Amino acid sequence: MAKVFDSIDDKLAAWIGRQRMFFVGTAPSGDAGHVNISPKGPIESLRVLDPRTVAYEDVTGSGAETIAHLRENGRIVVMLCAFEGPPRIVRLHGTGTVLLPGDAGYDELYSSFDVPDSVAVEPGARSVISVEVDRVADSCGYGVPLMSYEGTRPQQPAWVDSKLRQNGVAALEAYVAEKNAVSIDGLPAIDPTDSVPPIT
Repeated sequence: MAKVFDSIDDKLAAWIGRQRMFFVGTAPSGDAGHVNISPKGPIESLRVLDPRTVAYEDVTGSGAETIAHLRENGRIVVMLCAFEGPPRIVRLHGTGTVLLPGDAGYDELYSSFDVPDSVAVEPGARSVISVEVDRVADSCGYGVPLMSYEGTRPQQPAWVDSKLRQNGVAALEAYVAEKNAVSIDGLPAIDPTDSVPPIT
């Protein structure tokens, strides 16, 4: 049932593109600290860049665990599972890099995403996470329930719009400075002096 792949081939990349969402998992180094799993979507915010590299658009949220963990040790797994069609789980293990607005390579990666206007969260994007994949494997997925897709939720873009109406991009800056500076374990995440989410 389970298979380890040499890389992300065209067939697997097409399967990834048909899923509705994905999950990322990270953890701090050592024996202490909290493991973090984050649901991500829409699927258009994840790109297969080449057979060994994926990247995703990371949006402003109430925490910054993934960013803090990647800055400490780089370990990450991206997981996708089929909620429709034949059962399957795919995991992409690798090393993640955080690119913030203003960092070398950020603009090129950010412009490569093709998120539909109906679900776009700009200017809520705060970073791009690039993952150098060193292990690609699938498993049966028999325990994943069949679920029907009803659409995307409107809350994230509405929240960004409300922040911008309050005080423009300064409201997003203040939120990031308050909520995203450190992880729940106190690891540094986004420095308040770092670049802010891009206005487009």
